[in-house]
Amino acid sequence: MINYLEGKLVVKDPTYVVVDINGLGYEAKISLSTYSALKDKDKAKVYTHLHVKEDAHTLFGFSEESEKKRFLDLVSISGVGPSTGLMILSSLSPEELQRAILSEDVKTIQGVKGIGLKTAQRIVLELKDKMKKEGLLDKQVEIAAVANNTLRDEALSALTTLGISKPAAEKSIDIILKQQGQQIKLEDLIKLALKRA
Repeated sequence: MINYLEGKLVVKDPTYVVVDINGLGYEAKISLSTYSALKDKDKAKVYTHLHVKEDAHTLFGFSEESEKKRFLDLVSISGVGPSTGLMILSSLSPEELQRAILSEDVKTIQGVKGIGLKTAQRIVLELKDKMKKEGLLDKQVEIAAVANNTLRDEALSALTTLGISKPAAEKSIDIILKQQGQQIKLEDLIKLALKRA
């Protein structure tokens, strides 16, 4: 098992990287989150998972161990393959995914391209228990998740009422929440999102 690759990034594409280690190039499929983290680097440590099928051995790469952990959690679920796992992690950061699961926010997960209601529900159902066992379900995370969802939902409702499309509104809100944190006032969040949308 290849746990990680550390070397020169010779190719950086939004869907994959090639890491050169002593003249040997390893190709690893990546999420957009990992691409964002690696795009300005010449050298990097990429955490990997080797997925073996009858007809292919595919290496998946992650800039953070937390993203690799969430990917492995996702692909352990029936009906969620590696490509779907990458699609989810390209749309949601490991923290956003964790927050959505802990607060049973099926809508956020279902918002990912190619994820239906049943798959989103299965992800929440199976991974919430797993996260509880890991000790991740502490009160602070729960409170933050509930507070964040209320703020996000209220802002989203206001923006869609103002005529902004739901996908554009969600993207703007998530970017602003990531930059500003949870302390931002609802009015400021809506104003900033309107400028971006």
